[in-house]
Amino acid sequence: MDYSSTYRLAQDIRDSEEYKTYHGLKDSVMADETTAALIREYRKLQVTIQMAAMTGRTPEAEDQQRFSGITTLLFSKPEVSQYLLAEMRLQQALADIFKIVTEAADVEMGIPGIEG
Repeated sequence: MDYSSTYRLAQDIRDSEEYKTYHGLKDSVMADETTAALIREYRKLQVTIQMAAMTGRTPEAEDQQRFSGITTLLFSKPEVSQYLLAEMRLQQALADIFKIVTEAADVEMGIPGIEG
């Protein structure tokens, strides 16, 4: 298989507005240790809550409450809010690319038991 188109895709990703916006905000947002720690906790709780939901369990009330509080705090800061929204847009673009590639290969990459 020739990977030259893959390297072009990688460059297209780096040239995308989603990538540039995300990386333009990342360094300044993550330079603040308190903010960086809150973002790490936000992501950890987000995964914990999503995994509980995917397995049919109700997430722990304490986790939901902490996640809600951290989310409110992070999104109240304009630069952090812009960064997290830019991250979501980049993740969505990458998910779209992954879907196109897996469909082209006729490979099912979904999570068993989850429609998608």
